[in-house]
Amino acid sequence: QVQLVESGGGLVQAGGSLRLSCAASGGTFSNYAMGWFRQVPGKEREFVAAINWSHGNTYYADSVKSRFAISRDTAKKMVYLQMNSLKPEDTAVYYCGANSRPWYSTSYYNGNDYNYWGQGTQVTVSS
Repeated sequence: QVQLVESGGGLVQAGGSLRLSCAASGGTFSNYAMGWFRQVPGKEREFVAAINWSHGNTYYADSVKSRFAISRDTAKKMVYLQMNSLKPEDTAVYYCGANSRPWYSTSYYNGNDYNYWGQGTQVTVSS
Protein backbone atom coordinates (compact mmCIF):
# COMPACT_ATOMS: atom_id res chain seq x y z
CA GLN A 1 0.00 0.00 0.00
CA VAL A 2 1.46 3.31 -1.11
CA GLN A 3 1.84 5.85 1.66
CA LEU A 4 2.91 9.47 1.40
CA VAL A 5 3.91 11.59 4.37
CA GLU A 6 4.57 15.32 4.01
CA SER A 7 6.64 17.47 6.31
CA GLY A 8 8.34 20.84 6.35
CA GLY A 9 5.43 23.23 6.45
CA GLY A 10 5.29 26.18 8.81
CA LEU A 11 5.03 29.92 9.21
CA VAL A 12 7.35 32.15 7.19
CA GLN A 13 7.50 35.81 6.30
CA ALA A 14 6.93 36.99 2.76
CA GLY A 15 10.10 36.66 0.75
CA GLY A 16 11.27 33.72 2.81
CA SER A 17 11.84 30.09 1.89
CA LEU A 18 10.63 26.67 2.95
CA ARG A 19 11.38 23.17 1.77
CA LEU A 20 8.63 20.59 1.85
CA SER A 21 9.42 16.90 1.92
CA CYS A 22 7.32 13.91 0.95
CA ALA A 23 8.37 10.45 2.10
CA ALA A 24 6.99 7.74 -0.18
CA SER A 25 6.69 4.07 0.73
CA GLY A 26 4.90 0.91 -0.32
CA GLY A 27 5.81 1.04 -4.02
CA THR A 28 8.64 1.18 -6.53
CA PHE A 29 7.38 4.44 -8.12
CA SER A 30 9.46 3.88 -11.27
CA ASN A 31 6.45 4.57 -13.53
CA TYR A 32 4.91 7.22 -11.33
CA ALA A 33 4.62 10.95 -11.46
CA MET A 34 4.79 12.72 -8.14
CA GLY A 35 3.06 16.02 -7.66
CA TRP A 36 2.51 18.83 -5.20
CA PHE A 37 -0.88 20.44 -4.96
CA ARG A 38 -2.25 23.03 -2.58
CA GLN A 39 -5.65 23.95 -1.27
CA VAL A 40 -7.16 26.80 0.69
CA PRO A 41 -10.57 26.57 2.40
CA GLY A 42 -13.44 27.04 0.00
CA LYS A 43 -11.29 26.59 -3.10
CA GLU A 44 -10.43 23.63 -5.28
CA ARG A 45 -7.13 21.87 -4.98
CA GLU A 46 -4.58 23.59 -7.21
CA PHE A 47 -1.67 22.08 -9.11
CA VAL A 48 1.74 23.38 -8.04
CA ALA A 49 4.43 21.13 -9.51
CA ALA A 50 5.07 17.58 -10.68
CA ILE A 51 8.03 15.40 -11.51
CA ASN A 52 8.39 12.19 -13.47
CA TRP A 53 9.99 9.71 -11.11
CA SER A 54 12.13 7.94 -13.71
CA HIS A 55 13.18 10.75 -16.03
CA GLY A 56 13.08 13.69 -13.65
CA ASN A 57 11.12 15.90 -16.06
CA THR A 58 9.44 18.69 -14.16
CA TYR A 59 6.23 20.65 -14.59
CA TYR A 60 5.10 23.83 -12.86
CA ALA A 61 2.10 26.05 -12.47
CA ASP A 62 2.73 29.49 -13.95
CA SER A 63 2.17 31.06 -10.54
CA VAL A 64 5.19 29.31 -9.01
CA LYS A 65 7.52 28.92 -11.98
CA SER A 66 10.96 30.43 -11.21
CA ARG A 67 10.19 30.49 -7.46
CA PHE A 68 9.57 26.82 -6.66
CA ALA A 69 11.60 23.76 -7.56
CA ILE A 70 10.51 20.13 -7.35
CA SER A 71 13.05 17.34 -7.07
CA ARG A 72 13.25 13.72 -6.04
CA ASP A 73 15.73 11.36 -4.47
CA THR A 74 14.95 7.94 -5.90
CA ALA A 75 17.23 6.10 -3.49
CA LYS A 76 15.55 7.61 -0.45
CA LYS A 77 12.07 7.65 -2.06
CA MET A 78 11.71 11.31 -1.24
CA VAL A 79 10.15 14.18 -3.15
CA TYR A 80 10.95 17.78 -2.30
CA LEU A 81 9.45 21.17 -3.03
CA GLN A 82 11.84 24.05 -2.52
CA MET A 83 9.81 27.22 -2.21
CA ASN A 84 11.58 30.57 -2.49
CA SER A 85 10.35 34.17 -2.59
CA LEU A 86 7.17 33.11 -0.84
CA LYS A 87 4.11 35.31 -1.06
CA PRO A 88 1.04 35.54 1.17
CA GLU A 89 -1.00 34.01 -1.65
CA ASP A 90 1.11 30.85 -1.35
CA THR A 91 -0.58 30.19 1.99
CA ALA A 92 -2.35 26.83 1.77
CA VAL A 93 -2.27 23.22 2.82
CA TYR A 94 0.21 21.48 0.54
CA TYR A 95 -0.38 17.89 -0.48
CA CYS A 96 1.94 15.35 -2.03
CA GLY A 97 0.32 13.06 -4.60
CA ALA A 98 1.36 9.97 -6.55
CA ASN A 99 0.09 9.27 -10.06
CA SER A 100 0.60 5.74 -11.40
CA ARG A 101 -1.21 6.22 -14.71
CA PRO A 102 0.83 5.78 -17.92
CA TRP A 103 2.25 9.10 -19.07
CA TYR A 104 0.38 8.97 -22.37
CA SER A 105 -3.01 8.67 -20.68
CA THR A 106 -2.76 11.17 -17.87
CA SER A 107 -2.32 14.82 -17.11
CA TYR A 108 0.17 15.59 -14.38
CA TYR A 109 -1.74 18.82 -13.81
CA ASN A 110 -5.01 17.09 -12.93
CA GLY A 111 -5.38 16.11 -9.32
CA ASN A 112 -8.10 13.63 -10.21
CA ASP A 113 -5.49 11.50 -11.97
CA TYR A 114 -3.51 10.99 -8.76
CA ASN A 115 -4.12 7.71 -6.97
CA TYR A 116 -2.56 8.45 -3.60
CA TRP A 117 -2.31 11.46 -1.32
CA GLY A 118 -0.56 12.44 1.84
CA GLN A 119 -2.25 14.10 4.79
CA GLY A 120 -1.00 17.59 3.88
CA THR A 121 1.21 20.16 5.56
CA GLN A 122 0.22 23.75 6.30
CA VAL A 123 2.23 26.60 4.82
CA THR A 124 1.47 30.09 6.08
CA VAL A 125 3.17 33.14 4.60
CA SER A 126 2.74 36.36 6.56
CA SER A 127 2.92 39.77 4.92
